[in-house]
Amino acid sequence: MLLVVDVGNTQTHFGAYRGEELIEHWRFATVRSSTADELGAALHNLLELRGYGFSDLGASIVSSTVPQLEPEWLAMASRYLGHEMHAVGPGTKTGMAIRYDNPREIGADRLVNAVAIRERFGNLAVCVDFGTATTFDVVSRDGDYVGGALMTGIEISLEALSERGARLPKVDLAPPRSVIGKNTIDAIRSGVVFGYAGAIDAILRRLYVELGERTAVIATGGLARLVVPYTEEIEEVDDLLTLTGLRLLHERNI
Repeated sequence: MLLVVDVGNTQTHFGAYRGEELIEHWRFATVRSSTADELGAALHNLLELRGYGFSDLGASIVSSTVPQLEPEWLAMASRYLGHEMHAVGPGTKTGMAIRYDNPREIGADRLVNAVAIRERFGNLAVCVDFGTATTFDVVSRDGDYVGGALMTGIEISLEALSERGARLPKVDLAPPRSVIGKNTIDAIRSGVVFGYAGAIDAILRRLYVELGERTAVIATGGLARLVVPYTEEIEEVDDLLTLTGLRLLHERNI
């Protein structure tokens, strides 16, 4: 089986593939101080719950937005899985042209998502990833990765609001009951969720103008299902998009 690992700033999402079939996948909080041994123990325990072990994993690939954790995952694979884990980055074969001023600046997760949407749609597609940051990644009519946009994630904005507003409470993210909030908590939820949905739609419409036509749009990331129902431009949510992209990159780099 193939182990695919997406290390985000907030959560780590990983799964096991047998061929093109995703056998199982898990999420846990990203802890920046985790060691290779701690990652190995967590992986072992989760595999064991499904009747698998380290010996079932014949290959692995990782995409990390947390620089200090990438070497720990690589060391974990070397020590416990007995093979070299591939880390997505400069030199990774993507199967598409990268039209970016400095390709080394592209976050590994953004590159993985671009590979996934190109495989799915062929060309002219946008991925919106709702994570710690909200990212927009664009594949052109020619099937090239041409860049995108990046904005503050919804959770960061919510935290900043309560930290900088002395009288504003901390609020858990939840669907707003109405645009007009009858109390402070409902008012914050309304402003944050509807505000983000409107911002997402505004950026996508500007992307259409630059591209000269509308595109397929797909969302992923832990907070996608909270915001997407209030957008007008996003057609679909795929929670497994990044894992799919990692599987595709593994196939292109073996």
